[in-house]
Amino acid sequence: MKNFTTSASHETAFTVSQLNRQIQQLFEASLPWILVEGEISNLAKPGSGHWYFSLKDDKAQIRCAMFKGKNAAVRFKPKDGDMVRLRARVTFYGPRGDCQLSVESMESAGEGALQQAFERLKNTLQAESLFAPEHKKPLPTKPDRVAIITSPIGAAVRDMIIAFRRRFPLTELTILPSLVQGQDAAKNILRQLQRADGSGHFDAIILGRGGGSLEDLWSFNDETLARAIFAAKTPIVSAVGHETDFTIADFVADVRAATPTAAAELLSPDRHQLVRQIEQQEKQLVRRMSRILEQSQQQLDFMTKRIRHPKDRIEQQQNQLDQLKRRLQHSMQRKMLEQQTQTANLAHRLEKNSPTQHIDQNRQKLKDIDARLARALNSTLTNKQTAFARIIDKLNLVSPLNTLARGYAIASKDQQVIRSVNNVGKGDLISVRVEDGVIHCQVEATNRVIR
Repeated sequence: MKNFTTSASHETAFTVSQLNRQIQQLFEASLPWILVEGEISNLAKPGSGHWYFSLKDDKAQIRCAMFKGKNAAVRFKPKDGDMVRLRARVTFYGPRGDCQLSVESMESAGEGALQQAFERLKNTLQAESLFAPEHKKPLPTKPDRVAIITSPIGAAVRDMIIAFRRRFPLTELTILPSLVQGQDAAKNILRQLQRADGSGHFDAIILGRGGGSLEDLWSFNDETLARAIFAAKTPIVSAVGHETDFTIADFVADVRAATPTAAAELLSPDRHQLVRQIEQQEKQLVRRMSRILEQSQQQLDFMTKRIRHPKDRIEQQQNQLDQLKRRLQHSMQRKMLEQQTQTANLAHRLEKNSPTQHIDQNRQKLKDIDARLARALNSTLTNKQTAFARIIDKLNLVSPLNTLARGYAIASKDQQVIRSVNNVGKGDLISVRVEDGVIHCQVEATNRVIR
Protein backbone atom coordinates (compact mmCIF):
# COMPACT_ATOMS: atom_id res chain seq x y z
CA MET A 1 0.00 0.00 0.00
CA LYS A 2 1.42 3.40 -1.04
CA ASN A 3 1.49 6.37 1.36
CA PHE A 4 -0.17 9.70 0.31
CA THR A 5 2.42 12.36 -0.64
CA THR A 6 2.12 15.76 -2.32
CA SER A 7 3.85 16.39 -5.62
CA ALA A 8 5.11 19.80 -4.48
CA SER A 9 6.35 20.12 -0.96
CA HIS A 10 6.18 23.95 -1.10
CA GLU A 11 2.33 24.06 -1.46
CA THR A 12 0.53 25.69 1.49
CA ALA A 13 -2.46 23.90 2.99
CA PHE A 14 -5.65 25.84 3.79
CA THR A 15 -7.25 25.65 7.18
CA VAL A 16 -10.99 24.90 7.09
CA SER A 17 -11.77 28.48 8.14
CA GLN A 18 -9.56 29.91 5.38
CA LEU A 19 -11.15 27.64 2.79
CA ASN A 20 -14.65 28.64 3.87
CA ARG A 21 -13.73 32.33 3.69
CA GLN A 22 -12.45 31.85 0.15
CA ILE A 23 -15.68 30.09 -0.82
CA GLN A 24 -17.76 32.86 0.80
CA GLN A 25 -15.89 35.61 -1.08
CA LEU A 26 -16.24 33.70 -4.35
CA PHE A 27 -20.02 33.21 -3.95
CA GLU A 28 -20.80 36.75 -2.86
CA ALA A 29 -18.63 38.33 -5.58
CA SER A 30 -19.96 36.24 -8.49
CA LEU A 31 -23.65 36.16 -7.42
CA PRO A 32 -24.39 39.50 -5.68
CA TRP A 33 -28.20 39.58 -6.28
CA ILE A 34 -30.50 37.06 -7.92
CA LEU A 35 -34.23 36.40 -8.41
CA VAL A 36 -35.29 32.84 -7.65
CA GLU A 37 -38.69 31.08 -7.47
CA GLY A 38 -39.61 27.97 -5.57
CA GLU A 39 -41.75 26.37 -2.85
CA ILE A 40 -41.34 27.17 0.86
CA SER A 41 -40.71 24.24 3.21
CA ASN A 42 -39.60 23.83 6.85
CA LEU A 43 -40.49 27.46 7.63
CA ALA A 44 -39.34 28.44 11.16
CA LYS A 45 -40.04 31.75 12.92
CA PRO A 46 -38.07 31.87 16.21
CA GLY A 47 -38.54 34.55 18.86
CA SER A 48 -35.81 36.68 17.36
CA GLY A 49 -38.20 37.63 14.52
CA HIS A 50 -36.01 36.14 11.76
CA TRP A 51 -37.36 33.58 9.28
CA TYR A 52 -35.52 30.39 8.32
CA PHE A 53 -36.81 28.06 5.62
CA SER A 54 -35.89 25.98 2.59
CA LEU A 55 -36.74 26.88 -1.01
CA LYS A 56 -37.22 23.84 -3.21
CA ASP A 57 -38.46 22.53 -6.53
CA ASP A 58 -38.92 18.95 -7.68
CA LYS A 59 -35.16 18.34 -7.95
CA ALA A 60 -33.30 20.42 -5.37
CA GLN A 61 -33.53 22.72 -2.38
CA ILE A 62 -31.49 25.46 -0.68
CA ARG A 63 -31.57 26.99 2.80
CA CYS A 64 -32.79 30.59 3.17
CA ALA A 65 -32.71 33.23 5.91
CA MET A 66 -34.82 36.42 5.93
CA PHE A 67 -33.99 38.71 8.82
CA LYS A 68 -36.43 40.75 10.88
CA GLY A 69 -35.70 44.08 9.25
CA LYS A 70 -36.50 42.63 5.82
CA ASN A 71 -39.47 40.30 6.46
CA ALA A 72 -41.48 43.15 8.03
CA ALA A 73 -42.10 44.47 4.47
CA VAL A 74 -43.62 41.19 3.17
CA ARG A 75 -47.28 41.87 2.27
CA PHE A 76 -48.58 38.35 2.97
CA LYS A 77 -48.08 35.59 5.54
CA PRO A 78 -45.96 32.85 3.97
CA LYS A 79 -46.42 29.20 4.94
CA ASP A 80 -45.08 25.82 3.93
CA GLY A 81 -46.10 24.94 0.39
CA ASP A 82 -46.39 28.58 -0.86
CA MET A 83 -44.81 29.39 -4.23
CA VAL A 84 -42.76 32.57 -3.86
CA ARG A 85 -40.32 34.75 -5.79
CA LEU A 86 -37.28 35.90 -3.80
CA ARG A 87 -34.75 38.64 -4.36
CA ALA A 88 -31.65 37.46 -2.51
CA ARG A 89 -27.90 37.22 -2.45
CA VAL A 90 -25.99 33.96 -2.18
CA THR A 91 -24.03 33.72 1.07
CA PHE A 92 -21.84 31.08 2.60
CA TYR A 93 -22.12 30.49 6.33
CA GLY A 94 -18.54 29.62 7.30
CA PRO A 95 -19.03 28.07 10.78
CA ARG A 96 -21.19 25.28 9.30
CA GLY A 97 -19.82 25.27 5.77
CA ASP A 98 -23.34 25.83 4.41
CA CYS A 99 -24.47 27.73 1.32
CA GLN A 100 -27.69 29.73 1.81
CA LEU A 101 -29.73 32.65 0.44
CA SER A 102 -29.94 35.90 2.40
CA VAL A 103 -33.40 37.13 1.32
CA GLU A 104 -33.95 40.84 0.64
CA SER A 105 -37.62 40.71 -0.49
CA MET A 106 -40.38 38.15 -1.03
CA GLU A 107 -43.52 38.18 -3.13
CA SER A 108 -46.10 35.61 -4.06
CA ALA A 109 -45.52 33.89 -7.40
CA GLY A 110 -49.27 34.14 -8.09
CA GLU A 111 -48.65 37.26 -10.19
CA GLY A 112 -47.13 35.04 -12.85
CA ALA A 113 -49.35 36.06 -15.81
CA LEU A 114 -48.70 39.76 -15.36
CA GLN A 115 -45.04 39.08 -14.77
CA GLN A 116 -44.79 37.11 -18.02
CA ALA A 117 -46.46 39.96 -19.93
CA PHE A 118 -44.07 42.36 -18.25
CA GLU A 119 -41.05 40.28 -19.27
CA ARG A 120 -42.29 39.94 -22.88
CA LEU A 121 -42.71 43.69 -23.28
CA LYS A 122 -39.42 44.33 -21.53
CA ASN A 123 -37.58 41.96 -23.88
CA THR A 124 -39.25 43.50 -26.95
CA LEU A 125 -38.34 47.08 -26.03
CA GLN A 126 -34.88 46.08 -24.93
CA ALA A 127 -34.28 44.43 -28.31
CA GLU A 128 -35.24 47.76 -29.92
CA SER A 129 -32.62 49.54 -27.75
CA LEU A 130 -35.20 51.64 -25.90
CA PHE A 131 -33.30 50.97 -22.69
CA ALA A 132 -29.85 51.69 -24.13
CA PRO A 133 -27.72 54.13 -22.07
CA GLU A 134 -26.71 56.12 -25.15
CA HIS A 135 -30.33 57.26 -25.59
CA LYS A 136 -30.59 58.60 -22.03
CA LYS A 137 -30.76 62.39 -21.73
CA PRO A 138 -28.77 63.98 -18.88
CA LEU A 139 -30.75 65.66 -16.11
CA PRO A 140 -30.36 69.44 -15.68
CA THR A 141 -28.20 70.39 -12.70
CA LYS A 142 -30.49 73.28 -11.70
CA PRO A 143 -33.92 73.01 -13.31
CA ASP A 144 -36.06 76.16 -13.15
CA ARG A 145 -39.37 74.47 -14.06
CA VAL A 146 -40.35 70.87 -13.29
CA ALA A 147 -43.61 69.12 -14.23
CA ILE A 148 -44.89 66.38 -11.91
CA ILE A 149 -47.38 63.92 -13.41
CA THR A 150 -49.07 62.05 -10.56
CA SER A 151 -52.23 61.78 -8.49
CA PRO A 152 -52.94 65.17 -6.87
CA ILE A 153 -54.25 63.54 -3.68
CA GLY A 154 -51.62 60.87 -3.02
CA ALA A 155 -48.75 60.91 -0.55
CA ALA A 156 -46.25 60.86 -3.42
CA VAL A 157 -47.02 64.40 -4.63
CA ARG A 158 -46.88 65.72 -1.07
CA ASP A 159 -43.50 64.06 -0.50
CA MET A 160 -42.05 65.53 -3.72
CA ILE A 161 -43.30 69.06 -2.97
CA ILE A 162 -41.84 68.90 0.56
CA ALA A 163 -38.50 67.66 -0.78
CA PHE A 164 -38.26 70.47 -3.37
CA ARG A 165 -39.24 73.14 -0.84
CA ARG A 166 -36.70 71.79 1.65
CA ARG A 167 -33.81 71.52 -0.78
CA PHE A 168 -34.36 74.24 -3.44
CA PRO A 169 -37.62 76.21 -3.12
CA LEU A 170 -36.86 78.36 -6.18
CA THR A 171 -37.80 75.50 -8.51
CA GLU A 172 -41.19 76.18 -10.14
CA LEU A 173 -43.36 73.07 -9.77
CA THR A 174 -46.37 72.33 -11.96
CA ILE A 175 -48.63 69.46 -10.88
CA LEU A 176 -50.33 67.77 -13.85
CA PRO A 177 -53.01 65.61 -12.20
CA SER A 178 -53.53 62.12 -13.58
CA LEU A 179 -54.93 58.74 -12.68
CA VAL A 180 -52.09 56.42 -11.69
CA GLN A 181 -54.06 53.20 -11.29
CA GLY A 182 -56.93 51.57 -13.14
CA GLN A 183 -58.17 51.06 -16.68
CA ASP A 184 -57.76 54.62 -18.00
CA ALA A 185 -54.62 55.51 -16.04
CA ALA A 186 -52.14 54.81 -18.86
CA LYS A 187 -54.08 57.05 -21.31
CA ASN A 188 -54.30 59.75 -18.63
CA ILE A 189 -50.56 59.65 -17.98
CA LEU A 190 -49.78 59.61 -21.72
CA ARG A 191 -51.97 62.68 -22.37
CA GLN A 192 -50.34 64.69 -19.59
CA LEU A 193 -46.85 63.59 -20.68
CA GLN A 194 -47.45 64.73 -24.28
CA ARG A 195 -48.92 67.98 -22.99
CA ALA A 196 -45.90 68.73 -20.78
CA ASP A 197 -43.29 67.67 -23.34
CA GLY A 198 -45.00 69.44 -26.23
CA SER A 199 -45.17 72.76 -24.35
CA GLY A 200 -41.36 73.06 -24.26
CA HIS A 201 -41.83 74.92 -20.97
CA PHE A 202 -40.27 72.42 -18.59
CA ASP A 203 -36.66 71.49 -17.89
CA ALA A 204 -37.60 68.04 -16.57
CA ILE A 205 -40.67 65.83 -16.03
CA ILE A 206 -41.34 63.43 -13.13
CA LEU A 207 -43.66 60.43 -13.48
CA GLY A 208 -44.49 59.39 -9.95
CA ARG A 209 -46.73 57.39 -7.64
CA GLY A 210 -46.44 55.41 -4.43
CA GLY A 211 -45.80 51.70 -4.11
CA GLY A 212 -48.20 48.85 -4.76
CA SER A 213 -48.58 45.42 -6.26
CA LEU A 214 -47.64 44.56 -9.83
CA GLU A 215 -51.29 45.05 -10.80
CA ASP A 216 -51.44 48.45 -9.07
CA LEU A 217 -48.41 49.65 -11.05
CA TRP A 218 -49.53 48.12 -14.36
CA SER A 219 -50.44 51.43 -16.02
CA PHE A 220 -46.71 52.25 -16.06
CA ASN A 221 -46.07 49.05 -18.08
CA ASP A 222 -48.06 50.31 -21.10
CA GLU A 223 -46.22 50.01 -24.42
CA THR A 224 -47.62 53.24 -25.90
CA LEU A 225 -46.60 55.15 -22.79
CA ALA A 226 -43.12 53.59 -22.92
CA ARG A 227 -42.60 54.69 -26.53
CA ALA A 228 -43.83 58.20 -25.70
CA ILE A 229 -41.30 58.41 -22.87
CA PHE A 230 -38.55 57.30 -25.24
CA ALA A 231 -39.60 59.88 -27.87
CA ALA A 232 -39.89 62.77 -25.40
CA LYS A 233 -37.49 65.70 -25.82
CA THR A 234 -37.65 66.65 -22.14
CA PRO A 235 -35.56 64.63 -19.61
CA ILE A 236 -37.86 62.28 -17.71
CA VAL A 237 -37.41 60.79 -14.23
CA SER A 238 -39.48 57.72 -13.37
CA ALA A 239 -40.33 57.49 -9.66
CA VAL A 240 -42.87 54.69 -9.49
CA GLY A 241 -43.37 52.61 -6.36
CA HIS A 242 -40.80 51.71 -3.74
CA GLU A 243 -37.14 50.86 -4.17
CA THR A 244 -37.83 47.20 -5.02
CA ASP A 245 -40.61 47.98 -7.55
CA PHE A 246 -39.67 48.10 -11.25
CA THR A 247 -41.84 49.10 -14.23
CA ILE A 248 -41.26 49.47 -17.97
CA ALA A 249 -41.34 53.25 -17.43
CA ASP A 250 -38.32 52.89 -15.12
CA PHE A 251 -36.28 51.23 -17.87
CA VAL A 252 -37.25 53.66 -20.66
CA ALA A 253 -36.98 56.87 -18.64
CA ASP A 254 -33.74 58.82 -18.65
CA VAL A 255 -33.31 58.22 -14.90
CA ARG A 256 -35.08 55.84 -12.52
CA ALA A 257 -35.55 57.08 -8.94
CA ALA A 258 -36.13 54.62 -6.13
CA THR A 259 -38.99 56.70 -4.66
CA PRO A 260 -40.86 59.94 -5.50
CA THR A 261 -38.84 61.75 -2.82
CA ALA A 262 -35.63 60.50 -4.42
CA ALA A 263 -36.78 61.92 -7.76
CA ALA A 264 -37.22 65.35 -6.18
CA GLU A 265 -33.77 65.09 -4.66
CA LEU A 266 -32.23 64.16 -8.03
CA LEU A 267 -33.67 67.30 -9.62
CA SER A 268 -32.98 69.75 -6.78
CA PRO A 269 -29.49 71.23 -6.41
CA ASP A 270 -27.66 69.87 -3.39
CA ARG A 271 -26.32 72.55 -1.09
CA HIS A 272 -25.21 70.08 1.55
CA GLN A 273 -22.84 67.74 -0.26
CA LEU A 274 -20.68 67.21 2.79
CA VAL A 275 -23.68 66.40 4.97
CA ARG A 276 -24.85 63.84 2.41
CA GLN A 277 -21.42 62.23 2.39
CA ILE A 278 -21.52 61.93 6.16
CA GLU A 279 -25.02 60.49 6.00
CA GLN A 280 -23.88 58.00 3.36
CA GLN A 281 -20.98 56.91 5.55
CA GLU A 282 -23.38 56.53 8.45
CA LYS A 283 -25.68 54.34 6.34
CA GLN A 284 -22.75 52.19 5.26
CA LEU A 285 -21.65 51.83 8.86
CA VAL A 286 -25.17 50.89 9.95
CA ARG A 287 -25.44 48.33 7.13
CA ARG A 288 -22.12 46.78 8.08
CA MET A 289 -23.03 46.63 11.73
CA SER A 290 -26.48 45.29 10.89
CA ARG A 291 -24.85 42.55 8.80
CA ILE A 292 -22.56 41.65 11.71
CA LEU A 293 -25.51 41.65 14.09
CA GLU A 294 -27.57 39.53 11.68
CA GLN A 295 -24.77 36.98 11.40
CA SER A 296 -24.29 36.94 15.17
CA GLN A 297 -28.03 36.58 15.72
CA GLN A 298 -28.20 33.77 13.18
CA GLN A 299 -25.34 32.01 14.91
CA LEU A 300 -27.12 32.41 18.25
CA ASP A 301 -30.39 31.06 16.82
CA PHE A 302 -28.55 28.06 15.38
CA MET A 303 -26.77 27.28 18.64
CA THR A 304 -29.94 27.82 20.65
CA LYS A 305 -31.74 25.33 18.42
CA ARG A 306 -29.01 22.70 18.88
CA ILE A 307 -28.46 23.14 22.61
CA ARG A 308 -31.36 22.15 24.82
CA HIS A 309 -30.25 21.52 28.43
CA PRO A 310 -26.69 22.77 29.21
CA LYS A 311 -27.81 26.01 30.84
CA ASP A 312 -24.34 27.24 31.74
CA ARG A 313 -23.10 26.99 28.16
CA ILE A 314 -26.11 28.89 26.85
CA GLU A 315 -25.61 31.65 29.41
CA GLN A 316 -21.92 31.84 28.55
CA GLN A 317 -22.65 32.25 24.84
CA GLN A 318 -25.41 34.75 25.60
CA ASN A 319 -22.93 36.81 27.64
CA GLN A 320 -20.44 36.72 24.80
CA LEU A 321 -23.12 37.92 22.41
CA ASP A 322 -24.14 40.71 24.82
CA GLN A 323 -20.52 41.84 25.06
CA LEU A 324 -20.23 41.85 21.29
CA LYS A 325 -23.45 43.87 21.01
CA ARG A 326 -22.20 46.41 23.58
CA ARG A 327 -18.91 46.80 21.76
CA LEU A 328 -20.72 47.28 18.48
CA GLN A 329 -23.17 49.74 20.03
CA HIS A 330 -20.34 51.72 21.65
CA SER A 331 -18.47 51.83 18.38
CA MET A 332 -21.57 52.91 16.49
CA GLN A 333 -22.44 55.57 19.09
CA ARG A 334 -18.90 56.94 18.96
CA LYS A 335 -18.96 57.13 15.17
CA MET A 336 -22.43 58.70 15.13
CA LEU A 337 -21.33 61.27 17.77
CA GLU A 338 -18.41 62.29 15.56
CA GLN A 339 -20.69 62.64 12.57
CA GLN A 340 -23.28 64.58 14.63
CA THR A 341 -20.51 66.98 15.73
CA GLN A 342 -19.49 67.53 12.12
CA THR A 343 -23.13 68.03 11.16
CA ALA A 344 -23.62 70.54 14.02
CA ASN A 345 -20.58 72.51 12.85
CA LEU A 346 -21.98 72.64 9.34
CA ALA A 347 -25.37 73.70 10.69
CA HIS A 348 -23.69 76.49 12.69
CA ARG A 349 -21.90 77.73 9.58
CA LEU A 350 -25.16 77.71 7.65
CA GLU A 351 -26.94 79.56 10.48
CA LYS A 352 -24.40 82.40 10.22
CA ASN A 353 -25.50 82.89 6.63
CA SER A 354 -29.20 82.69 7.51
CA PRO A 355 -31.49 85.40 6.05
CA THR A 356 -33.19 85.79 9.48
CA GLN A 357 -31.16 88.91 10.36
CA HIS A 358 -32.16 90.65 7.10
CA ILE A 359 -35.77 89.67 7.72
CA ASP A 360 -35.67 91.22 11.25
CA GLN A 361 -34.18 94.45 9.85
CA ASN A 362 -36.88 94.69 7.18
CA ARG A 363 -39.52 93.89 9.81
CA GLN A 364 -38.27 96.84 11.95
CA LYS A 365 -38.34 99.13 8.90
CA LEU A 366 -41.93 98.05 8.29
CA LYS A 367 -42.84 98.90 11.90
CA ASP A 368 -41.26 102.37 11.53
CA ILE A 369 -43.16 103.02 8.30
CA ASP A 370 -46.39 101.85 9.98
CA ALA A 371 -45.82 104.27 12.91
CA ARG A 372 -45.12 107.16 10.51
CA LEU A 373 -48.29 106.34 8.58
CA ALA A 374 -50.34 106.33 11.81
CA ARG A 375 -48.95 109.76 12.80
CA ALA A 376 -49.69 111.15 9.35
CA LEU A 377 -53.26 109.81 9.47
CA ASN A 378 -53.83 111.36 12.94
CA SER A 379 -52.45 114.72 11.78
CA THR A 380 -54.62 114.70 8.66
CA LEU A 381 -57.71 113.78 10.71
CA THR A 382 -57.05 116.64 13.18
CA ASN A 383 -56.69 119.15 10.32
CA LYS A 384 -59.92 117.93 8.72
CA GLN A 385 -61.78 118.20 12.05
CA THR A 386 -60.53 121.80 12.55
CA ALA A 387 -61.59 122.77 9.03
CA PHE A 388 -64.99 121.18 9.58
CA ALA A 389 -65.50 123.17 12.80
CA ARG A 390 -64.69 126.39 10.95
CA ILE A 391 -67.25 125.58 8.26
CA ILE A 392 -69.87 124.91 10.99
CA ASP A 393 -69.14 128.32 12.52
CA LYS A 394 -69.55 129.99 9.13
CA LEU A 395 -72.85 128.21 8.59
CA ASN A 396 -74.08 129.33 12.02
CA LEU A 397 -73.30 132.95 11.11
CA VAL A 398 -75.67 132.78 8.13
CA SER A 399 -78.25 130.52 9.77
CA PRO A 400 -81.88 131.83 9.82
CA LEU A 401 -82.17 130.64 13.40
CA ASN A 402 -79.55 133.18 14.52
CA THR A 403 -81.50 135.89 12.72
CA LEU A 404 -84.69 134.90 14.60
CA ALA A 405 -82.80 134.99 17.87
CA ARG A 406 -82.01 138.68 17.27
CA GLY A 407 -85.73 139.55 17.20
CA TYR A 408 -86.59 139.11 13.56
CA ALA A 409 -89.52 136.97 12.28
CA ILE A 410 -90.40 135.10 9.07
CA ALA A 411 -93.93 135.37 7.66
CA SER A 412 -95.36 132.72 5.36
CA LYS A 413 -98.60 131.98 3.58
CA ASP A 414 -99.53 128.46 2.55
CA GLN A 415 -95.98 127.44 3.56
CA GLN A 416 -94.49 129.99 1.13
CA VAL A 417 -92.33 132.81 2.54
CA ILE A 418 -93.95 136.25 2.11
CA ARG A 419 -91.45 138.50 0.42
CA SER A 420 -93.75 141.37 -0.63
CA VAL A 421 -97.03 143.00 0.43
CA ASN A 422 -98.25 141.97 -2.97
CA ASN A 423 -98.21 138.34 -1.83
CA VAL A 424 -101.09 138.87 0.68
CA GLY A 425 -104.42 140.61 0.86
CA LYS A 426 -106.84 141.68 3.53
CA GLY A 427 -108.32 138.73 5.40
CA ASP A 428 -105.56 136.25 4.43
CA LEU A 429 -104.37 133.84 7.12
CA ILE A 430 -100.59 133.91 7.58
CA SER A 431 -98.02 132.26 9.92
CA VAL A 432 -95.23 134.18 11.63
CA ARG A 433 -92.15 132.17 12.78
CA VAL A 434 -90.29 133.59 15.75
CA GLU A 435 -87.39 132.10 17.75
CA ASP A 436 -89.50 129.99 20.10
CA GLY A 437 -92.60 129.18 17.99
CA VAL A 438 -95.18 130.15 15.32
CA ILE A 439 -97.88 132.88 15.49
CA HIS A 440 -101.00 132.47 13.30
CA CYS A 441 -102.45 135.85 12.16
CA GLN A 442 -105.08 137.38 9.85
CA VAL A 443 -104.18 140.31 7.63
CA GLU A 444 -106.29 143.42 8.29
CA ALA A 445 -104.36 145.79 6.04
CA THR A 446 -101.10 146.17 4.15
CA ASN A 447 -98.85 149.22 3.81
CA ARG A 448 -96.08 149.60 1.25
CA VAL A 449 -92.85 151.07 2.51
CA ILE A 450 -91.12 153.43 0.16
CA ARG A 451 -87.34 152.96 0.14
